[in-house]
Amino acid sequence: MVANRQVPLRHAPGLALTAPALPPPQLGLFVDGSALGAITRVRGNPGELAYLDWLTSALPYHLDGPEEVLVLGAGGGTQVLQALERRARRVTAVELNPQVVELIRGPFADYAGHLYDRPEVTVYSAEARSFVAGSDQRYDLIQVALLDAFGGAGLHALNESYLYTVEALGEYLAHLKPGGMLAFTRWLRVPPRDGLKLFATAVSALEEVGVTEPGRRLVMIRGWKTTTLVIRNSPFKAQQIAALKNFTRERGFDLVWYPGIEPDEANRRHLLEGAPFYQGARALLGPDRQAFLADYKFDLHPARDDRPYYFHFFRWRTLPELLSLTAGGGLAQLEWGYLVLVATLVQALVAGVVLILLPLALGGKGLPKQGRGRVLGYFTAIGLAFLLLEIAMIQKFVLYLGHPLTAVAVVLAGFLVCAGAGSALSGRLAHHPRVAALAVTGLSLAYLGLLPALFQATLAWPLPIKVLLALGLIAPLALAMGMPFPLGLSRVAGHNGRLVPWAWGINGCASVVSAVLAVLLAMAMGFNGVVVLAALLYALAALSLPRD
Repeated sequence: MVANRQVPLRHAPGLALTAPALPPPQLGLFVDGSALGAITRVRGNPGELAYLDWLTSALPYHLDGPEEVLVLGAGGGTQVLQALERRARRVTAVELNPQVVELIRGPFADYAGHLYDRPEVTVYSAEARSFVAGSDQRYDLIQVALLDAFGGAGLHALNESYLYTVEALGEYLAHLKPGGMLAFTRWLRVPPRDGLKLFATAVSALEEVGVTEPGRRLVMIRGWKTTTLVIRNSPFKAQQIAALKNFTRERGFDLVWYPGIEPDEANRRHLLEGAPFYQGARALLGPDRQAFLADYKFDLHPARDDRPYYFHFFRWRTLPELLSLTAGGGLAQLEWGYLVLVATLVQALVAGVVLILLPLALGGKGLPKQGRGRVLGYFTAIGLAFLLLEIAMIQKFVLYLGHPLTAVAVVLAGFLVCAGAGSALSGRLAHHPRVAALAVTGLSLAYLGLLPALFQATLAWPLPIKVLLALGLIAPLALAMGMPFPLGLSRVAGHNGRLVPWAWGINGCASVVSAVLAVLLAMAMGFNGVVVLAALLYALAALSLPRD
């Protein structure tokens, strides 16, 4: 929590430059030092919250009069206040971090006007996707709040987010009442990335639920720093389009898209060369969408649950151009998080190769040459595959268990305990590493088909039961994964004990590389692809060591 009496903080993302009112006093609210929000002081004075109607996020309230509103990512309560100011009858607020809710209900309750204790507001501490999927309620408006702080350095590129995937938008749309709306407000970045990627995601989500003309159900505007996209579960009406135009004209916002927009209606106020937002939206709705996505300088392909890296826009072919624009601020457009991860992988690979080959150079005379290749192949394969599979499985359980921390705690604990048990029991349950490695291959591939249907059937079950089910699912796979390493060491020791330390080191180096490689591979091929690759590596390991 940040407060400064001399330099007061004011947080109003997308506030129109023509706004007649400024926000009242606020307290800055930071989560993990990055996600920025605010707790607004509420005294009940007339007009003190008038500024909320001059944000781009106020658009859906002018297109219709939603009475039942769901706010995902409620945070300090700005979107909740906005809904109440626009006379919503009931507001359901969902916030992932329970500490934020406790702050507003506890130490800052008076300051916030007891916002989260008002009778028309219901607050839940839950992960947004899990909450929506497990609910049977329908809403007039689902508002996805602006959850992250603005950053131009691409540091969010490595963050998984299940809020902005095609499947997520489909889930939200299924929880709207007839004529209901889904609204997103995002930071504006130039050249366009975030806003257009969300637009592309919305088009795909509508098409997947059978909408043949998605452009009739989309409107989008932009201010000087934010964009707001509104998706309706039926075509927009003429009076709503008229209200849209009036809203943008009064507040000095720019039209990006509405059904029937003319080129000269876009890019009138906050001028950008070539009207890139409008041109991008038109291309994404046209027959040449795939060509546009392929040729664009940044990756705008919609994120999916299997590849939930919504903030990943990096393309290697754009790197030379950005580096050439260093003097003009091109470096600010780079996704440094992604490039740092690539650099980390390179360092890990170089260090691993050195540490694997150095023992051969220093003490190789005492190590038998026969069998070195098989040892190297086997322990490299299982070292890479173990963490690839573990990290992919953690991600697959995030949506099911409803919270990232819960998923990490349950899945990681399950893997460590059960893999340890598998190591201890390996001599009794499997007599050859080939058997154990092939068992992991079979189980991991079977889980790809089993888990989605099982998750869907049990998603509404209470969390304690889901945790027990998750542990039960993890146990057989992790038990099998714990066996190839000790069985392989035993096999190596039987041939030549001097190779055992080297084999141990190979496995350790491969594990370090795998932890970095797993994220890069998931961004490129999705978590299902990572599981398949891990299964193939275990199969490769089964072929690496001799039978005797």
